[in-house]
Amino acid sequence: MKVFVVHYSEIGLKGENREFFEKKLVENINRKVKGAGALARRRFGRIIVEIRDESKADEIAEKLSKTPGIRYFALARVCKLDIEAIKKAAVAILQDMKFSTFKIAASRSNKSFPYNSMEINRMVGSVVVEKLGKKVKMKEPDVVVHIEICEKEAYIYTERIEGVGGLPVSVSGRVVSLLSGGIDSPVASFLLMKRGCKIVFVHFFNETLHSREVRKKIESIVRVLAEFQGESKLYMVNFGDVQREIIKVVPASYRMIIYRRFMMRIGEKIARKEGANALVTGDNVAQVASQTLDNLAAIYEATGMPVLTPLAGFDKEETIDLAKRIGTYEISIQPYPDCCSFMIAKHPETRAKLEVVKRIEENMDVEGLVEKALENTELVTIGSKREQ
Repeated sequence: MKVFVVHYSEIGLKGENREFFEKKLVENINRKVKGAGALARRRFGRIIVEIRDESKADEIAEKLSKTPGIRYFALARVCKLDIEAIKKAAVAILQDMKFSTFKIAASRSNKSFPYNSMEINRMVGSVVVEKLGKKVKMKEPDVVVHIEICEKEAYIYTERIEGVGGLPVSVSGRVVSLLSGGIDSPVASFLLMKRGCKIVFVHFFNETLHSREVRKKIESIVRVLAEFQGESKLYMVNFGDVQREIIKVVPASYRMIIYRRFMMRIGEKIARKEGANALVTGDNVAQVASQTLDNLAAIYEATGMPVLTPLAGFDKEETIDLAKRIGTYEISIQPYPDCCSFMIAKHPETRAKLEVVKRIEENMDVEGLVEKALENTELVTIGSKREQ
């Protein structure tokens, strides 16, 4: 019988709350692997995913690789707690593999097992040398045979698969991500998922620029991110009326800042409705004109909620590398008419004064425009493409 052995790291540091985090991770895994006929259970400081159909192993592995909270996992052979059975299982796993050197790496959480880790390494290694004629190599061998001695059974495997790490989605509550069509905000959303947040997405569009292709792009980005957190909500906010009013009364150099202040207000209203506790942006300090410290201070002042900016100190190359890893990059670089760049100055303000911003907004029906935008908002629910 084979199972996936799932290990976490940060959850193990949660002390008395560890059980809560483990249960949430099991719940998230089961939601993902249910369609593949698998079942996750908590067991002895690890999580075991039982496989009913071994032909689904690759599908299950892909889902586990995109589940926040998992440090690494492995497809393992289950073996009874008997040293002779463990030896036979190790030889059986290795006999069809091509390699010259190996080492045994045993760990023993069950201290009642009669042999310690070093003894297991030596005994199993000797049998592999005898039966298969391979050489032991402690540093950089071709194959490492991992043996985990647990309370009721042993797990044996040769390949560890890296996971996302971090914490299980939803243990840290909900946040609203202001999702653009660019590279940064999807990566920022992913990083908050890793910290245990459930993301609700909000996208602003101008209907004069909006098209089926634009909508398809945004939904495609959310669909990729849904592979990490599961079913996701996307609010599509028609921002056209707000923009037209801004263009009437706001100097071109300040329009970007006023656009984004309205986005903060609308995002906060949606967050309150969703029971979310913060807003998330893809802002990166000094990357573009709207992201100077003066401008960010003026923009964020419009909301009474915390604004989380996980990319604040990233180099652009770091963000691009992560976007490629999570699968959003190729979608994000598709041409897209960002509504924030609509009818702004060639040289926008980079040192906004809050008193100037507020004086400009006195000439606008701020609350009325926010409510009108909310009335022209559509909610879309998107599941990951492999859960549908």
